[in-house]
Amino acid sequence: MSPDTSRLSFYERVYALVCQIPPGNVVTYGQVAALLGAPRAARAVGYALRFLPAGTNVPWHRVINHRGQISLRTPIESPLLQRLLLEEEGVAFDAEGRVDLSIYRWQR
Repeated sequence: MSPDTSRLSFYERVYALVCQIPPGNVVTYGQVAALLGAPRAARAVGYALRFLPAGTNVPWHRVINHRGQISLRTPIESPLLQRLLLEEEGVAFDAEGRVDLSIYRWQR
């Protein structure tokens, strides 16, 4: 049974959904927003993930942009860390640094 999310903030709902993504799968910011019933809130999903505390258990690295790429963020090491974490889970990148969403996109 899914937890009652009616009383959670948008950020908490983002975190709860992202925690459901299995290793080796990715979702897009827009996909998270749409699944939460806010299809125009992809940027807010990005903000939610940016404000995660250090050492979080939320698998933030499994969320990428609609082109299948890692979005740049600060600090500069984050995109490299994100790619490393995804590759450790078996997610492959092409020569342009894109993930094939037809293979790795999580379908809820």
